[in-house]
Amino acid sequence: MDTRFDMFDNEIAVRFAKRFANAGLVIQQSPLPRTTQELVSLRASQINGCGWCIDMHTKEALADGEGAVRLNLVAAWRESTVFTEAEQAALALAEEGTRLADAHQGVSDETWARVRRHYDDDQIAALVALVALINAANRLAVIVHQRGGSYQPGMFAAAFG
Repeated sequence: MDTRFDMFDNEIAVRFAKRFANAGLVIQQSPLPRTTQELVSLRASQINGCGWCIDMHTKEALADGEGAVRLNLVAAWRESTVFTEAEQAALALAEEGTRLADAHQGVSDETWARVRRHYDDDQIAALVALVALINAANRLAVIVHQRGGSYQPGMFAAAFG
């Protein structure tokens, strides 16, 4: 499967990507832990089958010092012992916020209560925005068949930061 359209070689797409990256900076600079940001982005990308974003967030997390064991267990976080209660709450929110069509209720009250126990309002704002942003990024990449494998840590920030 070849890339259908190069989003990095079109004026309108690049202008959009710069604004998209600026929205991402708001989240990156928030008090939501960077590790949580990468775990949430990775989990949503796994659900959405986005090879480009899985590649990006795995490599960025590794570059930030995250361990391979935790990254390998993100897809099975409920059946592992390596995530904190706060990270589990964030991963549950990511899953329910990503699988809107599968869970007609959206994010459950139980998951929301778990998130409220572990995060303050600024962190929750960043977490909700992150789930929305990564889902949008996944859709962009999947639609144009932007494939994973070639990403290098810091590449996106260098191009659009």
